[in-house]
This record gives sequence, structure tokens and C-alpha cells, in this order.
Amino acid sequence: MRSKPLLLLDVDGVLNPSRRSSLRYRRHICVVDGGLYKLLLDRRHGPQLLSLARDTGAELVWATTWEEHANVEIAPRVGLPRLPVIRVTGDPVSKAGEHFKTGAVADYVDGRPFVWFDDGLTTADHDYLRAHEGVDDFLLVHVDARHGLGEDHLTQAREWLSTFASRRPGDSA
Repeated sequence: MRSKPLLLLDVDGVLNPSRRSSLRYRRHICVVDGGLYKLLLDRRHGPQLLSLARDTGAELVWATTWEEHANVEIAPRVGLPRLPVIRVTGDPVSKAGEHFKTGAVADYVDGRPFVWFDDGLTTADHDYLRAHEGVDDFLLVHVDARHGLGEDHLTQAREWLSTFASRRPGDSA
């Protein structure tokens, strides 16, 4: 049987939108490596993501340039526990126009199905992942950076993971 699927989370543009699209978003200030960051975070996101992970048997993982700082500055503010981190701040050069995080994500997933919530993914990322050895089933969920993660994104992930889960017992894919 295959390993449980992954739910990959970006921070900026996903959990931290570029503008306050709802009164549910609270302003926060934090200092990371000497830099001052202004955040807009919705406390509902943590419970919503935990529910999605629990209901679908998926594992939440950070896929953000915040890396381990996401566990310190973001997770407690939205109600998430400490999560595994994909190291993405390596070489920012892409080969075919894909996002600089895409190669690190492809290496990390190791054949596990995944949903990736991000605001910066394009067709080039889809093509890169489709062609990358060790990447199997995935769903890229584009989040508008102005509005952040919404119910429609969570529903899209839930539906895909449910369909995927129903295919798993026979593992015909």
C-alpha cells in the first residue's frame, strides 16, 4: 500500500494574503532573521487544514521560503502543530520556467500523492512535476495571493483526495 498523501502549504499568498479580504484576518508583526514582517492570518485555517488532513489521511507539510520559521511564526498563530518542512531556499534558478520550489518539492514527495497550495505555480510547474521521476499523482491548487486560502481551495483538495483514496485499494494507477 502506498504512503499517505501530502498536503503542501505555502505561506505568503496562501495563509498570508497580500490584502485583508475578510475581517477574520488578524494583523501580526514578527521579526525573522532581523527582518520585520507584517502578516495577515486567519485563525480558522489551522483547524480547517487539520480537519482536511484528518479526514483524508493526509500529512501536512510546509513548502514555503519561511521553512522552519513557519513552525515558529505561522503555525501557532493559525492553530497548527509543528509540521515537517521542505527545504526550498536553495538554488533559485529554474530550468524551464518552473517555480524555484518545484524541484525541492519533486524530490521530497518520493512517489507520494500530494496536493500543493501555492500562489506561484504555473503550467511549467505542472509539466516539470509530470516529467519528474518519483512524482506520481498530484493536484496543484492555485491560490490568488490577494485573497488567500478559501473554502473552494479546501473543497477542491478534499474532493481530489477522496477520489484518489477511492482508487487506492486496487492501486491500479
